[in-house]
Amino acid sequence: MKRRISAMVSLNPATLPYNQPLLEWLREQRAAGRQLVLCTAADRPVAEAIAKHLALFDDVIASDGSVNLAGPNKAASLEARFGAVGFDYAGNSKTDMAVWAKAGEAVVVNAPKALVAAAKDKFTVHKVFAAPVLGFSVWRRALRLHQWLKNLLLFMPLLAAHQLGDMHAWGVLLQAFLAFSLCASTVYLANDMLDLESDRLHPSKRNRPFASGVLPVWVGAILAPVLLACSLALAGQAGWKFQSWLIAYFLLTCLYSWVLKRLILVDCLTLAMLYTVRVLAGAAAVGLQLSFWLLAFSVFLFLSLAFVKRYAELELQRASGRGKLHGRGYHADDAPLIQTMGITAGQAAVLVLALYLNSDAVTRLYKSPELIWGAVPIMLFWIHWMWMQAHRGKMHDDPLVFAVKDRTSLLAGAAVAVFLLAGALA
Repeated sequence: MKRRISAMVSLNPATLPYNQPLLEWLREQRAAGRQLVLCTAADRPVAEAIAKHLALFDDVIASDGSVNLAGPNKAASLEARFGAVGFDYAGNSKTDMAVWAKAGEAVVVNAPKALVAAAKDKFTVHKVFAAPVLGFSVWRRALRLHQWLKNLLLFMPLLAAHQLGDMHAWGVLLQAFLAFSLCASTVYLANDMLDLESDRLHPSKRNRPFASGVLPVWVGAILAPVLLACSLALAGQAGWKFQSWLIAYFLLTCLYSWVLKRLILVDCLTLAMLYTVRVLAGAAAVGLQLSFWLLAFSVFLFLSLAFVKRYAELELQRASGRGKLHGRGYHADDAPLIQTMGITAGQAAVLVLALYLNSDAVTRLYKSPELIWGAVPIMLFWIHWMWMQAHRGKMHDDPLVFAVKDRTSLLAGAAVAVFLLAGALA
């Protein structure tokens, strides 16, 4: 079976998650004059591809299509070649107990605590490479808890309608926020599993829990549908209209992950729509009618931020010497054009805001509309500030998440809120 699977699959060894501390130790052993052999139950073509990529091993011993080189078979093969206790062996599973029984010393790698204890009890253990601890930090990064901040956009319609005193609406929106956040985490888990190869070739994304191998893929495959079921159950309690928008968001994100993210410009337009859907869903949850102005402002603003995200990735690729963004339709040289389009979209958003201040809707919501004009130059400053940070290589995260962490962005947001509050109350 292994031989047939290896013949059907084209493996890129550069995209596998390697245990870097182990590789560093092996390089030290090789530098000290020790012979290194990759002995594995994987099929030989797979093992040879990995050995060639790492350029670390003197020889390869592997399954050959007839003998499955695992457990006792591996032990017998190594003993026949090197003699009893004539080799040290690095392993990570219960089947390796049979190999350690014939080895001089054992090296335990990424194994459960029970196996480490059993190995120490029965054999001479030279070194232990501890398995990663699946603590809160790992789950936080896998579920992208910091990305939940984007779902605060659900509250935008309530704020824009000046309905801050509606406690029932706040309760519904909190429930909607949790439903959207669980749905978003479902999508992030699915994306990470689908993008393993792209992430492992990316300078920073390769450190994500699934890409690095800290979390096995089967965990995500089980957890994702559970989170989605919980999300849909919560959304149903917030009303069928909100649930419909949530389902639309989920389907659009799936379409983005499978197809749209590979299409130039379409990917950024889709990201802008995904931001906007949150605003639409928030309005549906509390029964508010969105104005043309808020929708137009949202679309242009979020399109600019989507271009910021893509521009930052292109700049990172260009700095690393790669000509094409892996898994996307962009070339690194497209960055200046993406920058121009993104800045233009941001300026269009500010223009919509300025035109809105001259509409009849403002006079119905604000006592002193002229005071709100102070928000226009601040928004103009903030748009260009975000692009300046991206140009300087500081946009390492989603733009909205970056804005929440960025002191200048927070001050700009506070200043806009002051002008809006003054216009409403003065």
